[in-house]
Amino acid sequence: MDFDFSFFLLVATIVTGIVWGGYLLFLKSQERVFDEANEPWAVEYARSFFPVVLIVLLLRSFLAEPFRIPSASMMPTLLIGDFILVNKFTYGIRLPVFNTKIIELGKPARGDIVVFRYPKDPTVDYIKRVIGLPGDKITYDNKKLYVNDQAVNYQSLGSYHGVGQGDDMTGAEQLQEDLTGVKHNILIRHDASSAEGVYVVPEGHYFVMGDNRDNSNDGRYWGFVPEENLVGKAFFIWMSWDWQDKGVGLNRIGTVLQ
Repeated sequence: MDFDFSFFLLVATIVTGIVWGGYLLFLKSQERVFDEANEPWAVEYARSFFPVVLIVLLLRSFLAEPFRIPSASMMPTLLIGDFILVNKFTYGIRLPVFNTKIIELGKPARGDIVVFRYPKDPTVDYIKRVIGLPGDKITYDNKKLYVNDQAVNYQSLGSYHGVGQGDDMTGAEQLQEDLTGVKHNILIRHDASSAEGVYVVPEGHYFVMGDNRDNSNDGRYWGFVPEENLVGKAFFIWMSWDWQDKGVGLNRIGTVLQ
């Protein structure tokens, strides 16, 4: 069980529901008619907040949850300060707080951008791109990716120009990576070192990497993401605000992620 925002939402829903429902049952047992003007203050607050917290809990648990991008690890796809929506049912419906899957709907595909609970600290959410599926052999060598011994295709897009808090990535090479049919842009710094190796993905696990290949704490350093740690699939940027750039990134609002 995770004691996060969902936990407190669930507690608030239960408490306000019990207070409001209990008061109605008490009135019924006393054969009294509900009188809004004379209800206790605790009941008034419970009646007002119960539908709100219930709706928020249901939306965040089963439909979509907002997240803010705090780091540069997914540049250039996601910038620091992007606010995204994560589809909570793409990979199955889970009970809030307990994270127990109750309905199987789908599995991550190679190239999906996923939010997951960091395996070394499940209280922290990470966002990366799925590179390896269960059973895959992933090789990262000399800043090039191989999936099941097949080289991934790249197309150079020239030098990258960073903005705001990501301006330190100016000068990195931007490449379009064709991840077996899923095309997306990545950043490479040829003068920087990064982890390399061969990774065979166990059953029930996924191998993930950041699009900012030389500035990402990902599966190359700490291993694989268990299926039960998946939170959902990122699909939409609904707001972008970078305090260093001091403005709303209007050109990013409404971007569909891929």
